[in-house]
Amino acid sequence: MNERVPRRGVDGTIIEWLDVPARAVELHLEPHPEGGWYRRTWASAATVDAHGGTRPAATMILFLLPPGESSAWHVVTSDELWLWHGPGAVRIQHGGAAPAPDAGETCVLDAANPQVLVPAGNWQRTLPAETETLVSCVVSPGFSFDDFTLAD
Repeated sequence: MNERVPRRGVDGTIIEWLDVPARAVELHLEPHPEGGWYRRTWASAATVDAHGGTRPAATMILFLLPPGESSAWHVVTSDELWLWHGPGAVRIQHGGAAPAPDAGETCVLDAANPQVLVPAGNWQRTLPAETETLVSCVVSPGFSFDDFTLAD
């Protein structure tokens, strides 16, 4: 029987209950509040003053998007560099820098385009995946949920 775990919002409230995908078990990933599965794999020992606090100079996560899953519109106050590992493609939709997202250009992250930058302060979301895809995301200055906003 599959293990079921809660996806929690940034404030800790349960959003939904999920079956854990096999690859998430193998990689020790947990549900991300925006959608998909993640684990922080690195944080720089160097720190910087940014966004009203002290942050690592950069951080990195593994992010798994199983078939049919997507992530919600969200914005981070730091640059995000997505790095593709495969096997499937991820479509990242940009939503601009206005107070609310406005569906814009969609970039495909795959073997032909293995890196995509989402500039600081820009809305983004992943669109539903057709096949399982694993990526890494490097955030600089380093990621903090204090600097993360989900769209209403």
